[in-house]
Parts: sequence; structure tokens; C-alpha cells
Amino acid sequence: MCEDAHGIGRRALFVTGAAAALTLGSVSFAAADGQDQQTRTIRGTLPTGSPDFVYVPVEVPSGVREIKVAYTYDKPSVPAGTQGNALDIGIFDERGTDLGGRGFRGWSGGARSEFFIRADDATPGYVPGPVREGTWHVALGPYTVAPQGLSYELTVTLTYGEPGRTPAPVYPPERAKGRGRAWYRGDCHLHSWYSDGRRTPAEIAALARTAGLDFINSSDHNTHSAHAHWASEAGDDLLIMLGEEITTRNGHVVALGTEPGTFVDWRYRARDNRWAKYARQIRRAGGLVVPAHPHATCIGCGWKFGFGEADAVEVWNGPYTPDDEVTLAEWDNLLVATVREGREEWLPAMGNSDAHRDPDAVGLPQTVVLAEDLTREAIQDGIRAGRSYVAESKNVSLTFTATGGKGRHAGIGERLEVGPDTPVTVRVEATGAPRCTIRLVTDQGVLLTSDPLPVGGSGTVEWQTTPSYAAYVRAELRHETAAGPLPGALAAFTNPIFLGRR
Repeated sequence: MCEDAHGIGRRALFVTGAAAALTLGSVSFAAADGQDQQTRTIRGTLPTGSPDFVYVPVEVPSGVREIKVAYTYDKPSVPAGTQGNALDIGIFDERGTDLGGRGFRGWSGGARSEFFIRADDATPGYVPGPVREGTWHVALGPYTVAPQGLSYELTVTLTYGEPGRTPAPVYPPERAKGRGRAWYRGDCHLHSWYSDGRRTPAEIAALARTAGLDFINSSDHNTHSAHAHWASEAGDDLLIMLGEEITTRNGHVVALGTEPGTFVDWRYRARDNRWAKYARQIRRAGGLVVPAHPHATCIGCGWKFGFGEADAVEVWNGPYTPDDEVTLAEWDNLLVATVREGREEWLPAMGNSDAHRDPDAVGLPQTVVLAEDLTREAIQDGIRAGRSYVAESKNVSLTFTATGGKGRHAGIGERLEVGPDTPVTVRVEATGAPRCTIRLVTDQGVLLTSDPLPVGGSGTVEWQTTPSYAAYVRAELRHETAAGPLPGALAAFTNPIFLGRR
């Protein structure tokens, strides 16, 4: 059966509880009546300026074993500089589409053209479970719409029969063997085939081990469906934390190390004033709030919510590019504001690969965290405290300390509490960075740049200062530049050491 009734203006539209969303007229299925399957095809057109989410209600009768949805949409040619069509998709069950995600059953964005849900299985990105009677909603997300509009076709197929049994989820442990108090390497922004990645959890875990990582965090876009598929990949040598990349129309944020099975909604913009609620949800679920690639140039990727709710910020995302350089500068300005306003709390930086598929390198970059042990809580404590630095690979290591005033000393993320005119010695030791230069950056800017390190990649720099001259010091390790005044790409950078009394 075909229904050509879902063009905007062809049926009544109902505003839902979510901002910038519309609900179309229902698609109905009759009771099974001895049939094995029923299919409905729905066509419609969305104009430019469509709401962020358009819901297509599907009336599901009793006795359904599986729901399957397939979709296509047109991709017309558009002038240079004009956005074409891109349409995301997901689904909510009979519990509804209200913000908070009680009815959430899966999201694949634009990564898949079809999906299914049964009690015993589901397409990656979707949550297995019974297909219960009631009004389900296929969620369409018109990411971009061409000037000609976006014409789509949905095909919904219901298969009748006895449901299977939903497997009990098994999650990875929150502790690995560890080395006690030590520096641990991790990558907390990774995508599997449970969203738009192309790697299985097993493949990601193998690459993480090859990259020398001690911990990783699952962060698929807008779904927690991968959480139950990581347990077999954990081990004494690899801690696997669970999370989500909340992918809104005004930026992305990594929920780092939430409780297993935690879903965080993404259907809001900065102007809706809802973000603080969901940031609190992440923390209540035991996670950290980490805005991702704040100055990324893809549509909807730049972070517009501010940093007031952040526990850390992803300053370096994947191979080092100009938008990372902009984020690094913005983060440094936040450090200056912290000093200017006399606040003790400051925003630590981290780096992650955001790896999706070959040739994306897992562990480029990686955050190296000083933690009491290799546990979820200890790693999060180290990230939250800023006891960390970011390196481009397992080959690069840094030691960064400040000493002064009767043998007092401080390390990365700490404060050296000495008087304003007390002489302070800052020391950086680097390994694994051939021909890189060491830069020391303070609230004034770059105050020291070393000669290139030897080809062996190891070297030490010492610098003398006082708290009255430098409120904080942080270290950067830069590759040589081919020419010009711009600094080379980062090989590593540290969180700051603050100087002076509170």
C-alpha cells in the first residue's frame, strides 16, 4: 500500500514536546489476520527551513515480531556553496517522542538506509526489545535541505509472529589491572559501526592496544546501543568506558564514562536553554561533560553552548588542523580569564582521535592521565583535575614540573604555592619527538622556544620565572615548520601548572 500524504501542507501538522519538531499524520496497519507481513510506503517533501525533526507516526498492532524501516531521498544538484539534501533517521517506540528519550529505540543518522528492530536483535545503532502495540514514530532529521526541497520515501514493514527473547546486556568492567598510581594513555572519542563508524568493537580494541592505549571510551553518535557489545573486548590491559557523542545542531559533546545503558537526548539547540539539564544528567550518570572539536567547520559541529557546564574540553581532535589551533588559543584565553577572575576552578584540555574508519588512526592524539589506578573513577578524576597531557602517539612522552621556595614542587594540573617574587624553575623533559621544539606558554603568551631537539627525539629545557611574571605555565611540543611564521603542528601539549598562592 502506498500513501502519498506526508508532504508538508498535505496533512495537519502537530507540534510535539520537542522544540523545532513536527508530527505528521499517522500511518496505520491492520491486525495480522493471518498475514506474515504488511508494508506501507509513505512519500513526502520537506521544504527548506524545515524543523530539525519530523515525526512520522506508525500505528503498530499487537502480534508484531519485527519492525523494519527503509528510506530514500532525492539528492539534486545544487549551485556551488549551497547545501544539498541530507536526511537522518531514527525511531521511537510507543512510549513517545518526549525529550529525555524514554521511547528511544535507535538512531543511525545518515549512516544507513534501512534498519530493523526485534526482541532478540536489532541493526547496529538500534536497541533490541519487544515491538509492542501502540504508536511508534519514525524520526526524520533534515540535516540540510536543498532549495528544491527534499523528497523522501519511507517503507515500513511489519512482520508478525512470536517474539524472541531479549538478551540481558553484559557490560565491560569498570576496572583493569593497572599499575597503581601511574600515567595512563587513552582515547575517549571513538566511533564504531553502532553509529557512523565502520569498525567493530573488536577492531577498535585491537587498534587501541596497538596504539599503546590503556583506556578508551565508546562515544557513538546519539545512541547507547553499543554499550552491551564491548564486554568481550575489555581485559586486564584495556579499560573500556561507555558514553555517547551527543550530536546536536549546535555542536557535539562527549559523555565520558557514563553508567552502562545511559542515553542522553540531543534534540535541542543552544537557544532552547535545555543543555544544562542534559549536562547534569551526564554527571548524575557518573560521566564527564567534554565539548568536542569546538571549532570544527562541518555543519552543526561548532560548539555554541558555552563552557559553563564542561568538565574538560577536547582541544585536539584527530590529525592536527587549523581548527585545533583556534581551539587551543581559545582554551588559553579561558585560562587567562580564570586567573583574571581569581577562580580556582579551571577547564582542563584533552585530545582524542574521533576515529571512524580506515585510515583514521586510533590514538591520534591520546590523552595521558596521571591516575591512582586504571579504573573508570580514577581516570575521570585525573581528567577532571587536569593531571594530563596530550600526545600524538605512544612514542611521545613529557615530564613537566615547577619547583621553588624551600623545595616545593608541582606537576601538571597542580599549583606551586609560593610568594609572588619567589624564583621558580620550570623543567620540561621530552622523548620521542625528533626535531621538535619545546615552547613554554604563559598568560602573556609564548615566552620561550627551544632549539629543535636532536634526531634522537629527547631533550630537556629549563626556564626561570616568578609567579608575578607568569600566573601559569604550560608546555607545547611542536613539529618543525617548512616555512613562514606559523608554529608547527603539535606533537604534544600539557595542561598548565599554576604559580602563586591561592
